[in-house]
Amino acid sequence: MFERFTKDARVVVKGAVEHCARTGARTVEAEHLLLALLDREASRGAFALASLGLTERRESVTGALAEARRRAGLSQADTDALAGLGIDVPAIVSRVEEAHGVGAMSGDRGTGPAEGKGWWGGHRPFSRGAKKVLENSLRMALAHSDRHIGDEHLLLALTTLPGVASEVLADHGVTHASVTRVLYGGGEAKAG
Repeated sequence: MFERFTKDARVVVKGAVEHCARTGARTVEAEHLLLALLDREASRGAFALASLGLTERRESVTGALAEARRRAGLSQADTDALAGLGIDVPAIVSRVEEAHGVGAMSGDRGTGPAEGKGWWGGHRPFSRGAKKVLENSLRMALAHSDRHIGDEHLLLALTTLPGVASEVLADHGVTHASVTRVLYGGGEAKAG
């Protein structure tokens, strides 16, 4: 499948691996793909994000992603659902962090560069969610009759899958419909 990725899409995938390594995470997550997309300039995905005002709110996006990481990767929807069952996620996070330090539930501790490469020899595998984004990016390209998978297809895939990345995007006004409108028409400027 990677032979169908454009240079921009490959840069995003590599950037996601770098974000993963920088944070010390054990696996590359969909959130790392989103952060790598935010790093891009002069690509179709970057055009869509800029058109929708997300690049100016990068700090808000990274803050929301960091907060979700503190909740062990639970989206706000997951947190709300658990609250409906009487489980107070913020209280649990607070108690765990009191005992083990801030970020203890993120799964990132003890895997950073200072701690060594870990049992996997430095290779960070893609999580099930990140793999699903990559798979769905192919579907997005095919749905729009595009021959290659670009970073815009990665962005579209991120908006369609449930989880933290799509929730954060939606909270910032970036939805599948809005990205599609910017990229493929419907009254907005098209990315070229």
